[in-house]
Amino acid sequence: MHRLAMTAAVLLTASVLPAHAYIGPGVGAGTVAVVLGILASVVMAFLALLWYPVKRMVRKRKASQRTVTSQDARRL
Repeated sequence: MHRLAMTAAVLLTASVLPAHAYIGPGVGAGTVAVVLGILASVVMAFLALLWYPVKRMVRKRKASQRTVTSQDARRL
């Protein structure tokens, strides 16, 4: 069954004829916008996954420094 499906897919792909259709500039601009949008969303997701743990670590470090500083001020 798998071999039959692969053979059919190859034959259908090989027998494609040109459409002789006009594609306007709007389709190209739309395609570029979609590709850039997908790339931007992937980059933003990656940065979000990296940024929030770093942000949490910085906040904890600042809070611990404030605690140490306030304890030192009490001793004086």
